[in-house]
Amino acid sequence: MVCNRDVAALDEPLKKILGGSTAKVLAEHLGLHTVGDLLHHYPRRYAERGELTRLADLPLDEHVTVVAQVADARVLKFNGGRGQRLEVTLTDGSGRLRLVFFGKGIHKPHKDLLPGRRAMFAGKVSVFNRKLQLAHPDYELLDGDAGNGAEAVSAFAGQLLPIYPACQQMASWKIAKAVDAVLPRAQDAVDPLPEALRDGRDLVPLPEALLRIHRPASKADIAAARDRLKWDEAFVLQVALARRRLAETQLPAVARTPVTGGILDAFDAKLPFTLTGGQQKVSREIFDDLATEHPMHRLLQGEVGSGKAQPLDALVLTPRGFRPMGEMAVGTEVVVPSGELAVVDGVFPQGEREVWRLVLSDGSAVECDDEHLWIVGDGGAEERVLTTRELRRDLHAPDGRPRWSIAAAVPVDLDDGGERPLDPYPVGRGLAADRDPAARVPDACRNAPRKDRLAVLRGLLDAGGGPAGAGVFPAAHRPLADDLAWLARSLGGRARLSPAGEGTYDVEVALPEEGGAGLRRTIRAIEHAGRKPVQCISVRHPGHAYVTDHFTVTHNTMVALRAMLGVVDSGGQAVMLAPTEVLAQQHHRSITEMMGELAEGGMLGGAEQGTKVVLLTGSMGAAARRQALLDLVTGEAGIAVGTHALIEDKVQFHDLGLVVVDEQHRFGVEQRDALRGKGHSQREKQTPHLLVMTATPIPRTVAMTVFGDLETSVLDQLPAGRSPIATHVVPAKDKPHFLARAWERVREEVAAGHQGYVVCPRIGDEEDTPKGAKKTAGAKGGADTEGSPEDAEEKRPPLAVLDIAGQLAEGPLAGLRVAVLHGRMAPDDKDDVMRRFAAGELDVLVATTVIEVGVNVPNATAMVIMDADRFGVSQLHQLRGRVGRGAAPGLCLLVSEMPEASPARARLAAVAGTLDGFELSRIDLEQRREGDVLGQAQSGVRSSLRMLAVIDDEEVIASAREEATALVTADPELTGYPELRTALSALLDDEREQYLDKG
Repeated sequence: MVCNRDVAALDEPLKKILGGSTAKVLAEHLGLHTVGDLLHHYPRRYAERGELTRLADLPLDEHVTVVAQVADARVLKFNGGRGQRLEVTLTDGSGRLRLVFFGKGIHKPHKDLLPGRRAMFAGKVSVFNRKLQLAHPDYELLDGDAGNGAEAVSAFAGQLLPIYPACQQMASWKIAKAVDAVLPRAQDAVDPLPEALRDGRDLVPLPEALLRIHRPASKADIAAARDRLKWDEAFVLQVALARRRLAETQLPAVARTPVTGGILDAFDAKLPFTLTGGQQKVSREIFDDLATEHPMHRLLQGEVGSGKAQPLDALVLTPRGFRPMGEMAVGTEVVVPSGELAVVDGVFPQGEREVWRLVLSDGSAVECDDEHLWIVGDGGAEERVLTTRELRRDLHAPDGRPRWSIAAAVPVDLDDGGERPLDPYPVGRGLAADRDPAARVPDACRNAPRKDRLAVLRGLLDAGGGPAGAGVFPAAHRPLADDLAWLARSLGGRARLSPAGEGTYDVEVALPEEGGAGLRRTIRAIEHAGRKPVQCISVRHPGHAYVTDHFTVTHNTMVALRAMLGVVDSGGQAVMLAPTEVLAQQHHRSITEMMGELAEGGMLGGAEQGTKVVLLTGSMGAAARRQALLDLVTGEAGIAVGTHALIEDKVQFHDLGLVVVDEQHRFGVEQRDALRGKGHSQREKQTPHLLVMTATPIPRTVAMTVFGDLETSVLDQLPAGRSPIATHVVPAKDKPHFLARAWERVREEVAAGHQGYVVCPRIGDEEDTPKGAKKTAGAKGGADTEGSPEDAEEKRPPLAVLDIAGQLAEGPLAGLRVAVLHGRMAPDDKDDVMRRFAAGELDVLVATTVIEVGVNVPNATAMVIMDADRFGVSQLHQLRGRVGRGAAPGLCLLVSEMPEASPARARLAAVAGTLDGFELSRIDLEQRREGDVLGQAQSGVRSSLRMLAVIDDEEVIASAREEATALVTADPELTGYPELRTALSALLDDEREQYLDKG
């Protein structure tokens, strides 16, 4: 970072020293305008004299600088002898790279590039006839035999050759010559680090660091210079953030404290449990922030409503009987412990995790991950909710007996539609008399009303030959023994199996008294069951609980709503901003149904403490929209859920107190701040609090977290990924038969009774077709690297839904039922397509990223993403989460025409290599940089960090934060540190300063 613009020598325009043409290229293509800018343009790497660049590692389609030796050179004629070209072959001792020069441009290189010569070459790597080449590269000879040997750059006099970030218009060695011209002025650099800090950290002065980084005599010089320059960037940036945090404590915000007897208490009273330790900790952090008179700025990591998972083969009780967890889908009806029915409103595949087995006192067992929640009791009056991990740590009482017990679920009537006799009692007696080793209770008598299940059980016990009234069935073969136990537990009872010899078991049954509470079972042991694919579900019911294997009660919950209710209690309003209409509708439905009558404030039948919850999206009808806007401006609505429509100027709030942003990576900083700015509408200069929720942080969010600008809460743990999904890269240009095979795989999935998605970056109607762009033909993927300067007129636009759908329907997917889905369709048309797809009336959906979140079709198992290189890592991760949501594994194919060695292909390979969302965010950060940490960019080359790497330098950043916080606390205006103040003003240009002011 440039930290000395007020010093005349370093603020001097490069034009005065280097001349107009060189200065113009540096300014236009590298953003370097002053002496200070050039001094802080550090070498990317160093080549040792005599060391050759590994040619096999060169990235395709990128501008590179290589040090290599000429192996041979020859002039070839073409076009019937009318044209000629020079081909030069370079070697690093193992690999080879071809250079080509055409026309009149061959004469000088033909004279210079003789076999055995060593030189630096700069150009863009391409492929011709399957061989790497540089066309018309710049070069600089490194030996003294050439005619221009006298001009050998002083930069190359040493053993270490600096390789600078360069461009097509300015090669690395030309930048080195420019640096040589300004390097004496490094002595004028003003040092921003306080002397005490430099001495304490053993850091060299800034002028010395600049000399060492550009012209090192040894590798030790490079290391010392890098250590010092990293501290410059980390410390000055941390001072800026520390001053921002200090300024926020001075910013006015309304303290939002829940009131006793308010809506939050009423909501908590509806919940039949206490919060987990982790949930209590996160809630405390959030409510402590809300209670202060300056704006909260907190990041909540972890997918709210998810993260507590069970294996895909675990069972969930539905009105038709038990179904595998892997078959759960949004809208599936399940049985809750109270005996009521509720629907699943969220399905969250979690990849593979370590799984634990809870063994209960009657010998039954149930499996889950370490974060799964259990409603348990320890003999006291109040039930508690604990994770598997918490149970494992405190499983037994001091006397060795099991500490925790699980209440029985309320027995419910079941019906799978099967035929059964009017009186099932004889069925039980018949099974008892039969003694067939394979005998089982018929499904129709298991998944039956309570009275029928009880009749079968009594028939079995009465005819089983055990002591009268003892509730014991002796010597049952295993299948029947398991069914006996199942019947007992389904009726709120207990059943224990004891080996009786020759593969049979005695089954001891205990049932609750008529009308009495079910019998509790204690947790006897918790065993490790290995790694398994898992997922979790959220249940749309105030208790958030469901019934799993062996009629065991388990639980899931949502935290952010409590913070919103606390703000409503204080007289404010809370907003949840969702990235798509589908997700906004899902949040609105989930919140209103969790709150029940508390979401019906001011309406007939609504609770006294209730409030109104409104939805605001772009496709709402005019009347509904007017009513929602009225409810917000009058304060009738305490909670609003919506999309970008909430950001529009005409949307006004009565007293906006909290903004919750879900799926942060879909929103730019400007959009988020626009909504926060609405806190000024009714209360002058009162900034609302901000809670950002994210499961897959974008690079900037990760960077800001490391830098400490966002306070961070972690809800248990970040989900480890998605369900078992095989992800593969399809190189459509290099291997067209791979793309043909991709369409065959889609047909195979459809033939197996499943469905698939094809995702394209663009819709393809006139509104989003770039002017002058050519329409593509053929359903191949990929595109040229974005921003490639060559052949711009030949670059095709991204592949489009409307084009690809037609090509597939008439070509590789002919005969299948193909439909399209995109954001500019009428809402009714979108709903109709999604309904038909969910009902299985369509085989393949060709769509844009409108399906990225909130779409749950468990039968969809295949996804083909066209031009996958056009999408970011976070988007690809979210998209593939749409498949593999049922019992069958998912398949995601990433189609690209990018060359194998290109950065885009490396990014796709990273996505294919892991299902871990947090790991992907780190990969994204390493590949795309942090974005401008203080500016508006989400990620990319605008990074203000030149030496510092967020992933690798976390320790430096943490130490710099401590030093900066202490300094700013002692001297907020930096009156004792004029050099640091200068550096700060250079870092904080007008745009970044405005950004800091926004919070």
